[in-house]
Amino acid sequence: MKKLTRDLLTGLSLLLPVVLSIQLIVWLLTTVESWLKPLWELVLPQSWYLPGMAIASFLLLALITGISFRVRVIGALWQYSHDVLDRIPVLNYIFNTIKDFFDLLGGQDFSQQSVVWVRLPDSPYRLLGVVTKQGNDSDSRLGHLISDDEVAVYLPMSYQVGGYMVVLPKASVEAVDMEPGDALRLIMSAGLGQKKRG
Repeated sequence: MKKLTRDLLTGLSLLLPVVLSIQLIVWLLTTVESWLKPLWELVLPQSWYLPGMAIASFLLLALITGISFRVRVIGALWQYSHDVLDRIPVLNYIFNTIKDFFDLLGGQDFSQQSVVWVRLPDSPYRLLGVVTKQGNDSDSRLGHLISDDEVAVYLPMSYQVGGYMVVLPKASVEAVDMEPGDALRLIMSAGLGQKKRG
C-alpha cells in the first residue's frame, strides 16, 4: 500500500505541472481570443477571420507597446496612465501587485548584484533573496526610509505567492551571480526540478 501511495504521488507530481501549465496556457489563449475576436470581426468579414489572429495581434500589440515605451513622449503617456491607475482606491492595490510581480519575475528595476544570500545572525543558515532597494536610492520612498548602508531584500516563500521584505545592513548580505527572475523561480519551486542553464 505504501508503495502504491508513493507511485500515486510520483504520478501526480509528473502529471499536475504539465496539466496545470497547459490549462493556464489554454485559459490565457481563449481569454485573449474571446476579447479580441469581436474587434477583428468589426473590420473584417466573418469568413475572413482565422483562428489565432486575435492571439497573433495581441502579441504584436505587446511588442509594439514595449517598443513604444522607449519613445520619450509615448513612454510618458504610458507612465501617466499608470499614475492615474495608482490613484484609484482598491484598483491601485490590484494593479500594483500584478505589475510588481511581473517586474520582479522579469528582473525589472533591480540594482546590480541584486540576488543575495541573507546570513542569519549567530547561525549557519542563510536565505536566498532579491534586493529591491538600496539605502542610497533617493528616487524611491523606501530609499528615504533606510540608511545608506542598508538594503531592502525580498525573501519569497516556496510554493506560494508571499514572502517578507526585510531591511538589513549591506554587511549581512552576500551577492550571488544569478538573475532575479531565475532566483525567484528557484525559491518558489524550493529548488526542485530546476536544471542548471548552460
